[in-house]
Amino acid sequence: MIAAARELNMEVMPEGGSFFYHNLSQVVDGHTGVEHNLPVATIYDDVLKLWGKTKAHNTPTLIVCYGAMSGEYYFYQKSEVWKHRRLLNFTPRHILESRARHREMIPDEEYENGHILVSKQLKKMQDAGININLGSHGQLQGLGAHWELWMLAQGGMSNHQALKCATINGARYLGMDKEIGSLAAGKLADLMVLDANPLADIRNSEKLRYVMVNGRLYDADTLNETGNYDIKRGKFWFELPGSQINGSGMTHTCQEAKCVCGH
Repeated sequence: MIAAARELNMEVMPEGGSFFYHNLSQVVDGHTGVEHNLPVATIYDDVLKLWGKTKAHNTPTLIVCYGAMSGEYYFYQKSEVWKHRRLLNFTPRHILESRARHREMIPDEEYENGHILVSKQLKKMQDAGININLGSHGQLQGLGAHWELWMLAQGGMSNHQALKCATINGARYLGMDKEIGSLAAGKLADLMVLDANPLADIRNSEKLRYVMVNGRLYDADTLNETGNYDIKRGKFWFELPGSQINGSGMTHTCQEAKCVCGH
């Protein structure tokens, strides 16, 4: 498969599989990268030097960390995700509440020796020239990618390093860095406009004002198109009449995070 992909100038991205030797054989065989983190607590110079001689990337997905408590639960434990205003604009309440409201509470040291310890290994890998990509595994659309970004910084990456993992590194991984991944003349105008600087505080990545997709500007709170146009978005399925799960107590017409009506 690798030989065929080289002939066709194609990328080959395997699932990591949570086996250390399997992962290293994928790197040596010439895969474009490895999905998920290496399932070992500490990475030493032998791995860094071997992997660093290749062009293979790593997309660790700390949000579903191999060999440790998944980082997703850290944010459920540390914040009231089910009250997140913007997330509720785009996610049915019953889906968000079923995932975030009943929280597993564990000691902080399990996170320190879990996804944060793995994140420290990613810092070593990036410093050794092994490009790390941001991937949030689809765990919680809307916030998951921000959480992944913040977890990369938890392991010691600078905010600038972590932002590169979220932008240009992934574009190179997909072979699309001439089109996306950074701001430059001739590239697609895909960008986010923020109200605060993520270089000062990585959690400012969530403070969105606008999103631009291929030059078209959208309000981050509503996804209504703005700028050169004034186009209201259509309704989501859960906003349509008759979409509520009546009698279940799970969702209703109110999508406000401050809702106190008991549903």
